Amino acid sequence: MLVSRSYLMSMQTITSTLTFARPDDWHLHLRDGADMAAVLPHTARQFARAIVMPNLKPPITTTEQAQAYAQRIRAAVPAGLDFTPLMTLYLTDNLPPEEIRRAKDSGGVYAVKLYPAGATTNSDFGVTDLRRCYKTLEMMQTLDLPFLVHGEVTDSAVDIFDREAVFIEKVLIPLRADFPALRVVFEHITTKHAADYVREAEGRIGATITPHHLLYNRNAIFTGGIRPHYYCLPVLKRESHRQALIAAATSGNPRFFLGTDSAPHARGAKEAACGCAGCYVALHALELYAEAFEAANALDKFEAFTSFHGPDFYGLPRNTGTVTLRREDWQVPAQLEFGDSQIVPLRAGETLRWKMIAP
Repeated sequence: MLVSRSYLMSMQTITSTLTFARPDDWHLHLRDGADMAAVLPHTARQFARAIVMPNLKPPITTTEQAQAYAQRIRAAVPAGLDFTPLMTLYLTDNLPPEEIRRAKDSGGVYAVKLYPAGATTNSDFGVTDLRRCYKTLEMMQTLDLPFLVHGEVTDSAVDIFDREAVFIEKVLIPLRADFPALRVVFEHITTKHAADYVREAEGRIGATITPHHLLYNRNAIFTGGIRPHYYCLPVLKRESHRQALIAAATSGNPRFFLGTDSAPHARGAKEAACGCAGCYVALHALELYAEAFEAANALDKFEAFTSFHGPDFYGLPRNTGTVTLRREDWQVPAQLEFGDSQIVPLRAGETLRWKMIAP
């Protein structure tokens, strides 16, 4: 517990640095090929491991595909950095239970992801009716393979700002009643409804929270005009919901942990008549989280949220290394290289007050 002791001491003296156990990212999009090679170094510098989303084109639906993708990721990790991808499978209406057994036996697949069809980027192959997946879910429950859910309904009659709350009532509560031992991660929660549900629900459930949902409400999308680089799904919500997420993240409750949902899109795909959803935060995720926790006067809860709750929920060992943030003003780049294009990080051109020290 030497890291935690020094961490708490630094909080008590309000020093200019934060040193804490190296964290993991429990929700990450890496893409593939040259695009993946461009963004992976940002994550590998900050995080030891990451749950890698399977929504490629075509999606990762087999253990063999997941293993091949993991090899491509490991080959792209820059020399001198230690990073382990934790792979996932993409749930479809016809993903067979036998594939879940192969995934579990592989030792390299850590979860299965639910994308309701049409809910977000590359979700066209997603689930149309969860009841079609019940045999597969039974196998996941039996083998204890976690179920990661994008928690929104896709009914066009439901207001986009209400889709998470409706998902809880119409999908998540019935699902968990039918599979009470299934380990569930409610990903990138955005509302008080979700925070309250995760806090109070019985059984094995956790939730990831992104830095952008901790820092911003929906006004950020419209400040001074349409700001496409603040558009993500689930979309930013009211200030009351942001405050509820802050309360959850800084509560010390082990059900809440870090998941950036960093989602790289080429600048042209974001700044378009019908732009893509997703915020790019892998470059500076820890700095953004630190800003949110400091604003809430809760830096004493920072290490547990970033570094302990996630591995504990997944049943993995905590990392033994450390990272350090220093109180130092620096400017976020206006854009970054992304394959044969560019990507615009969240807060591009703005000044942050925390900076990660090398590596």
